[in-house]
Amino acid sequence: MFDDYTGVVLDAEEGKRIAHALGDNKAAILRNHGLLTVGTSVDSAAWWFITMERSCQVQLLAMAAGPRVPIDPEQAQKTHDYVGSEFAGWLSFQPLYDKIVREQPDLLS
Repeated sequence: MFDDYTGVVLDAEEGKRIAHALGDNKAAILRNHGLLTVGTSVDSAAWWFITMERSCQVQLLAMAAGPRVPIDPEQAQKTHDYVGSEFAGWLSFQPLYDKIVREQPDLLS
C-alpha cells in the first residue's frame, strides 16, 4: 500500500518514492488512485494487473458477504510458489495476448 500518493507523477522524486514503497514486490495499491504492477516483461506486468484487479473485486465482495476466513499460511505460500513466479505471470497472459491479436490483427502493424 502506497498511502502517500499525491496525484499524477510529474516529479521524478514521486516516482522514486513509489518505487521505494514497491520494493521487491510486484504490485502496490496507490491510495485514492488505483493499482500499480511491475514485471520483467510487459506480459507478466499486464497479467499481475489483471489478476490483482480481479482479486481486489473478490476481496470487496467477500468483505461485504461477512466475516473474513483467512487462508492457511502454508496453503497461501504453496499457491504463491505455484502461480506467483514471473514465468507463471508471463504464461498466464499468453492466451489473452493471442485473443487480442486475433481480434485486432492490425494492432501489430
